[in-house]
Amino acid sequence: MNQGMSRREFLWGSAVVGASALGLGGPGLLAAPPKSPSSPVSIAGCKAYDFKDVLGQLRTMMDHLGGLRKLVAGKTVCVKVNLTGNPRQKALDLPASRTYHTHPHVVLAVATLLEQAGARRLRVVETTYQKGPLEGLLKDAGWDLSALAALSAKVEYEDTRNKGQGKRYHEVKVPGGGSLYPAYLLNHSYVDCDVYVSLAKLKNHATAGVTLSLKNNFGITPTALYSQHENNEESTSARVEVFHKGTVRPAEGVPQELADTPRKPSQRVPRHTVDAVGIRPIDLAIIDGIETVSGGEGPWLKLARQAPGLLLAGRNAVCTDAVATAVMGYDPTAAAGTGPFPGDNHLALAAALGLGTNKPDEIEVCGLPLKEARHPFRWEPATRND
Repeated sequence: MNQGMSRREFLWGSAVVGASALGLGGPGLLAAPPKSPSSPVSIAGCKAYDFKDVLGQLRTMMDHLGGLRKLVAGKTVCVKVNLTGNPRQKALDLPASRTYHTHPHVVLAVATLLEQAGARRLRVVETTYQKGPLEGLLKDAGWDLSALAALSAKVEYEDTRNKGQGKRYHEVKVPGGGSLYPAYLLNHSYVDCDVYVSLAKLKNHATAGVTLSLKNNFGITPTALYSQHENNEESTSARVEVFHKGTVRPAEGVPQELADTPRKPSQRVPRHTVDAVGIRPIDLAIIDGIETVSGGEGPWLKLARQAPGLLLAGRNAVCTDAVATAVMGYDPTAAAGTGPFPGDNHLALAAALGLGTNKPDEIEVCGLPLKEARHPFRWEPATRND
């Protein structure tokens, strides 16, 4: 570390892609990033959402990763799904589950495998922009809640936009000091579980480039505290002005933003993505790529239908997302402002912090070979460095 540099400046300044820094300082201040661990990633072909097919493929994939029993037996498992936007809103005249949401059959298959591996309790979570129990939104999204209720493991649902069923928020510090905030307040669901699963969708994101298991974690912060309009337990307002733009402060009593943080969304969103994985590490990453969209994260953007016919899973979220990004036809080591990334590459930032390698040639791929799984997404961000 160069004399006069803070630890945070060193860590972020060392996020290098090839010979280029990710917009975080001049090359004279760069140091070699720490060696990031590699962990196997499993890929399976699955052409449709037939429950038995999804279940069978996921079972084989979990075997590739060493099985689930040792990880989950007797434990509480929290499963974060991707239900961004309104489940009633179609995209390309298809339901949200077949375009931009985690499909309910994938959720049921994952829950079934967790139960069979001995999980004691399953908690399905998402931070929404609606009032009322999460179960109502899930029914609107086409979930079979009776099938989940029939599992022997206790199944719970929690909308983590506020305290929910918890008595208080829990402050969790970001390892290494953070990049946007030194600590965050979270719903109890993310801290009183033994195992945390990010169950994501394979798709683009207008600001982050790709939204996979790491970006799925972005949504764990409660809108009740990080709202752009009102901070109270009834808030259903988005967090764009807080995390994307930095023009609004979170609620009083919440740890406030660090000094000298960037204002560009294409720099802030990748940093918050990495912060979020620091406060709630992912124990198992699963990505639904059977059917999806390119062009962005939801129908408020110009989308195109994609049918990769794939499922991906890994124990290390950075490795899993790196392989998934390569499957989409992109370079997961791409420099800031290139490839699918409008700004900073959050995979490279995470790798620079030693959270996992983002280099596909360093990752063991099980099941379907990467070259056979490639399904190029034909999309480039409309703007750069917004």
